[in-house]
Formats: sequence, structure tokens, C-alpha cells
Amino acid sequence: MLGAQRVAQPSARDLARVRDEAGVEFLNGQIHEKPVSIRSKIVETQIVCLLMDVAAQAKSTQVFTASMGYRCFIDDPSKVRKPDVSIVRSVRLHGHNENESFIRVRPDLAIEIVSRSDLAAELQDRIQDYLTNGFPLIWVVYPSLKTVTIFRLDGMVATLHEKDEITGESALPNFRCKVAQFFPEPAK
Repeated sequence: MLGAQRVAQPSARDLARVRDEAGVEFLNGQIHEKPVSIRSKIVETQIVCLLMDVAAQAKSTQVFTASMGYRCFIDDPSKVRKPDVSIVRSVRLHGHNENESFIRVRPDLAIEIVSRSDLAAELQDRIQDYLTNGFPLIWVVYPSLKTVTIFRLDGMVATLHEKDEITGESALPNFRCKVAQFFPEPAK
């Protein structure tokens, strides 16, 4: 086929690395490492704790950290992305082998926490990847600005500030808090 692009399949070694290392993804036939910072990891941990409190009570949702990879991309079945935090309603995981290394359904909520070393183009690619592949709700968290930009599959985009309330919408309906709760003060 003239003009068709063939994407390399991950080797067993690549898949093992993607499976075993947080922040390592497989895109466009290559291993990619996501940048992180201490501050972004503090914010990630805070968000996970807030979500887990509500998810534990609801008993209907699974919260995953950056170690969980998603292999649910129509445009490239070998692609593995790892949102910093993600939520999947438990009912959507029924029938999936819990021993699999990657989730093959899209999350109900994908959360990306921006580090200062993140490149704008790569972040934009990630968001576009999620939207193109039907991720219904995406939060992009900016620790330096103390804001959250919400992208929805219907095209709606909103930016929330510290004093605004954020909700889990259909991903985790009982979740709500002030955006400021995502950004604990650094230890002195």
C-alpha cells in the first residue's frame, strides 16, 4: 500500500519495560518516558488519596496510578499510554483478566499532572490521543498555576481555579472538592 504507515510492534522486552515502569509508554513504535517532578508526584498522590476516599465508599470505581497502562487505542493497537491517575468504573472491568498488564478499555477519567519539563506539543498530543479514542473526561492539572483544565468528549473545555469546585461527573459521581485541595503546601 502506497503511503500507508506501518507502526512497529513492541518487543517482549519493550512490553516488559512499559508494564513494569511507571511513566514509560509505547508510542509510534518506540518507548517514551514521561517527565515527572517532585511537585507533580506530590499533587498526584494528593489526587489519588482524595479520589480513593470516595471510590472506597462508592465501591463502584477503581482508581489507578501512573503504573497502569491503557492499550485501547483504535488508531494504534500497540500503543500504551499511562495517565498519571485514572478511573474506571468497576462494571466496565467485568470480564477482563485481572492478571493482564494493561487495561484494554478507555478510562472514564484520565488525569495528567503537568511537570515543568513537559513539552506543550507532547501534552497536546496526549490530550488529542485521549479525545480521538473516546476518553470521555480528561483533567489536566497545572501545579504551578493551581488550575485544572477539563476536556470533555463533547468538545467542552473549562478551566477551574483554586476556589472552584471540581466534581467526578459520571466517572465518580459522589466526588467533589475545591481545586485547592489538589495542591498541598510543600513541607517546610
